[in-house]
Amino acid sequence: MVRVVITGIGLVSALGNSLEDSWQNLLSGTTGIELHQPFPELLKIPLGLIGDKPSDLSTLTQMVVNSALEDAKLVAPLVDCAVVIGSSRGYQRSWEKLARQMYGKDTRELSLKLEDWLYTLPQMNAIAVARQIGATGIVLAPMAACATGIWAIAQAVMLIQTGQCQRAIAGAVEAPITPLTICGFQQMGALATTGAYPFDLHREGLVLGEGGAVFVLESADLAKQRQTKPEKMYGEILGFGLTADAFHGSQPEPEGKGAITAIQQCLKRSGLTPADIDYIHAHGTGTLLNDRIESKIIQHLFPPTVAISSTKGSSGHTLGASAALGVAFALMSLRYQKIPACVGLQQPEFDLNFVTTAKETKISQILCSSFGFGGQNAVIALSK
Repeated sequence: MVRVVITGIGLVSALGNSLEDSWQNLLSGTTGIELHQPFPELLKIPLGLIGDKPSDLSTLTQMVVNSALEDAKLVAPLVDCAVVIGSSRGYQRSWEKLARQMYGKDTRELSLKLEDWLYTLPQMNAIAVARQIGATGIVLAPMAACATGIWAIAQAVMLIQTGQCQRAIAGAVEAPITPLTICGFQQMGALATTGAYPFDLHREGLVLGEGGAVFVLESADLAKQRQTKPEKMYGEILGFGLTADAFHGSQPEPEGKGAITAIQQCLKRSGLTPADIDYIHAHGTGTLLNDRIESKIIQHLFPPTVAISSTKGSSGHTLGASAALGVAFALMSLRYQKIPACVGLQQPEFDLNFVTTAKETKISQILCSSFGFGGQNAVIALSK
């Protein structure tokens, strides 16, 4: 089997405009969540904004891609590099703006340019990345709700392991702070009113955030040919598990059967047992249902000593990009042998080994999980 390693990461989040800044703020227990009112027609709510106003998807994507290439010491054009960049919302912000112009209070005649509209189709962000780095090979644009980030990485791994390429740039980016997204989650009763408190007895729901993480994945042989030193690699992808509940449009299956299967698949493909996992980067949205079912799954499969935390109390829930951010933070845990705290957790509802203060510890294998609307389950195993 072809070994796949990570040689570069680009990340931007409410915690910082770079991977290092976000990581340091995460370790210090900082949260990027604040009360904002980006739209005058809506009330002030907690959000994980990067700046003072909602970000642009294309701008965020260009930032993280450039950072990932620089981190991996690669220079465009990268003709043979595969591109797998996902998003669950894509250019929804652009579509909402268009709808407001067409049907809102602005009654002035709107001239719609076909080219502008085409550039907002779901796959076009991945296409833009291919143009940005000069890639002329495979381009994929996965959409799997909150599991999108791990889906993208998994697809890139499969491309490398099947010999279709030796290098891929993969990840997910999200700019979901729009009136429709906010109103939709509010109607579902899923949004928090004061902040994000994963696994807490008094958790209120999720807090929307924006950001993205993109990775340079290479075969171990190619990384060696480039004379990339082992200490410069973030880690190795051991395996993954991908399943669907086929149960409900938004609620997870009550017994977590699909998620359990995804974890078992991931462990089997990685040659690991539950006891081999040192740290679980949990999905941990802060919603009543997700945290309850995820905790039940962890208690069912893993020993009580495994360390657990979620980073959404710091970054907010970046929807399609959340799993990518989770993988990036997990790889930083491997590099620095530190586990970040589950920020926002004050009074755990569940009997698990939650990390409430960042700590140094020996970490060899990490499991990252992400469970998306529609029952999309994605789990990935990482090692030093």
